[in-house]
Amino acid sequence: MVPRPRRSRSPDLILRVDPRAELGLQRQICQQLIDAILSGAFQSGRRLPSSRRMARQLGVARNTVVLACQQLVSQGHLIARQRSGLYVNDEMVPGLALSHRAEKSVGEEEAIDWPARMRPAPAPGNAYRCPPDWQKYPFPFVEGRFDRSLYPIEEWREATRLALGARQANEWSAEIGDADDAALIQQICEKVLPRRDIKARPDQVLLTGGREEALNLLAELLAGSGTKAGVEEPGNIVMRQLLLRRGASLVPLTVDEGGLVVSAAVDGCGLVYVTPSHQQPTAVTMAMERRTQLLAKAREQDFVVIEDDFECETNYLDDAYPALRGLPGGERVIYVGSLSRALASGLRLGFIVASPGVIQEARALRAMTARPPPLGTQRIAALFFSLGHYDRTMLRLGRVFHQRMVALRDALNHYLPQSIAIAPVRGGTAFWVHGPDGLDARDLARAAEARGLLIEPVSHHFASSPAPTNVLRMSVTGIDTAKIRAGVAALSELMREMSAAKIVWLDPEKGKWLGASELRRVLPGSAFLYKTVYGEPCTIELLRQGRMAGRAGYANEDRDSGRWWIEDGMWCRQWENWAYGEVSRYRTRIQGGRIEWFNAEGRLVDSAVFIPARDRAR
Repeated sequence: MVPRPRRSRSPDLILRVDPRAELGLQRQICQQLIDAILSGAFQSGRRLPSSRRMARQLGVARNTVVLACQQLVSQGHLIARQRSGLYVNDEMVPGLALSHRAEKSVGEEEAIDWPARMRPAPAPGNAYRCPPDWQKYPFPFVEGRFDRSLYPIEEWREATRLALGARQANEWSAEIGDADDAALIQQICEKVLPRRDIKARPDQVLLTGGREEALNLLAELLAGSGTKAGVEEPGNIVMRQLLLRRGASLVPLTVDEGGLVVSAAVDGCGLVYVTPSHQQPTAVTMAMERRTQLLAKAREQDFVVIEDDFECETNYLDDAYPALRGLPGGERVIYVGSLSRALASGLRLGFIVASPGVIQEARALRAMTARPPPLGTQRIAALFFSLGHYDRTMLRLGRVFHQRMVALRDALNHYLPQSIAIAPVRGGTAFWVHGPDGLDARDLARAAEARGLLIEPVSHHFASSPAPTNVLRMSVTGIDTAKIRAGVAALSELMREMSAAKIVWLDPEKGKWLGASELRRVLPGSAFLYKTVYGEPCTIELLRQGRMAGRAGYANEDRDSGRWWIEDGMWCRQWENWAYGEVSRYRTRIQGGRIEWFNAEGRLVDSAVFIPARDRAR
């Protein structure tokens, strides 16, 4: 009797599905089986486990496994043999003959001296690194990270669905060489650039795979050994490194509250790189007078200006200034823009606007490196524009960021009036925060991270001048408005703990706080003058009958009213809107023309210039 040949036993697999996942069970099984095939766990010639065994292991109905396997058969990944079972299709995995692969010797790769063969990128120094799981932190005040609530998922789905329709797909899938999608170029020329006072033809626009690719192309085209490049100080780390890599010598250009300071430092430069809308990293806006001065200098000294307008869509606190490219003399400006950074996870698109000759050279260079951004993505973006989704998304983001920036400003002003000052901004998504003298922002950031707070020290943004140790940056792109107050309160508590030796306490030998009778005598009709943490003047008037009026801003544009009273020897106040409308109680001392407020424990909370009622009546 001839023995029957023994069939090879199908291998056991560790398969897992998640019933709670958004992807259906059948699709999950398909993915797991394909992964097993591609990884070599299922080698050709071996039979798959039976549908009963897989269903038992996965804890799902057998029909679910059968349907998944039938789908893989129809796709060609598996072959069904009658009365035998399912096998891996050899033609689908020609490169998985693992047993015949030659193995490398253990030290072969280590023996190659790679560092000697490469030109390393400039060292990033002590650059801040945001944790990859930043969204799990309760209070992520980190710049450039956008929380999921900001992404227009439904609108993006609609544009994607339309782009994959037969007519649209036939258009964008056709081979067009190095050209960009004409529909998207038209949308940028008609809807994006006019907002920045820029008029451009299609031959003056080139699309890139984001802002960084645009800067890389321009650094390659314009910089080389011997090129003097003016860069902002502090400034964009990435652009600095790109220019250094091409052998350029950098000229640091001072930045203050009016943006780039235009001085003789730019003389002799071949190019000047500037971020005028919201300077990176301080977030200040370049003054209109300085924009005009820079363009005049560019013409006089014959240099080119690279205008990086990476946050042009967030000028919501004031009227936006025109882009440098849109001003008289703007023909010397190469404009770099990008579609909103909040959409970067699905739409990483940037663009360059320049003279046709520059665009032609940049297009040729792009053809040798990155090629055009995927045409499918370009068409999705064009439809996203044409359907009005981009405009509505930018309007919504502007409102959200405005609310968040005001909430952060007010929280800093409420919890840290003695310890914090912020640079004035005209929109944007981040504050450049000055802490008290002696604060080490790096130590603060490390301690804050341990408490769920993410803030960014800024020393790595300085290349030439000494970096301030007490400055940090706080952004609102990744934190919900409702969490901002609690986050700043936690930061305030941490700062007090870290600077306990520097806290000012009431010294009874140098003066004591006023009693109830003294407060009732000197406070009615008086006024307090001080500056907010955002540098604007504020006046508080204590009116008769316990009423209180407040004015803030250089045009008194921010007003509020409230009430004040004396209770248990403490001055009490409550605004209708300011300070969250909550009751505050202070021990009070007046000396040297200033009024000082201490909490119940005797710690100095705030102070102001004191104008008594008799002086106001003169």
